[in-house]
Amino acid sequence: MAGTEISYPRYDLKDHVVLVTAAARGLGRACALACAHAGADIALGLRDKASGAALAREIEGLGRRVLPLQMDVEKLDQIDEAVAEAHKHFGRIDVLVNNAGVGPENPAEKVVEADFDYTVRVNLKGTFFVSQAVGRLMIAKRRGRIVNMSSQAGTVALAGEPIYCMTKAGIDHLTRCLAGEWAPHGITVNAVAPTFIETDGTRPALSDPAFRQHVLSSIPLGRVGQPMEVAGAVVFLASPAASLITGTILLVDGGWSAR
Repeated sequence: MAGTEISYPRYDLKDHVVLVTAAARGLGRACALACAHAGADIALGLRDKASGAALAREIEGLGRRVLPLQMDVEKLDQIDEAVAEAHKHFGRIDVLVNNAGVGPENPAEKVVEADFDYTVRVNLKGTFFVSQAVGRLMIAKRRGRIVNMSSQAGTVALAGEPIYCMTKAGIDHLTRCLAGEWAPHGITVNAVAPTFIETDGTRPALSDPAFRQHVLSSIPLGRVGQPMEVAGAVVFLASPAASLITGTILLVDGGWSAR
């Protein structure tokens, strides 16, 4: 209608507070920096609080406030204490990025109970209880964004990683369940599911020429991803532009799952 003002989508995180778990390196570090670059203040959830000093300085260099937190997601008391400290310091948590995850590689017939329990404890239990702690605060505010770090492994089978794949599929469905439960409170819950990304964690495997060629042959775009390409999807889902998106698993896989 003539004269109607158009409300254009906003892709920034100005005046937002974002909590990123496992923020010290890799995808967590990229997500923290990307959110800060988009205008957010950052709470850094860290398995070892001291490991976040350099990252904190980098975020401050972008002109944003930052709070390093001792937050091992295997320990529920640290989850509760870190979330409470972040809320007290900033006054709110607008966005949660559940990035913590592990993936010990082993064929199914060689998986031992300790590896099984460790992977489930970090990937599923940790993701759930961090979401619960932050979700309670968001419910009280009647708004919030949660972005879970899944993987293409939740959609496609990766040889030698049955427990990792199982937990990522679990994260995908947990994302849908929380999206449905918390939508009436103004909270969106989505997941980002990347393919192989160049990080410290994947570098040893990707340095094997045969394995790297196998990976590249499975990705139609023909290359391994970079951390900021995943962080870009996280920023989008956290931004006002994604206000009508919830319960979605956004694959950032170069077309792997579309083959």
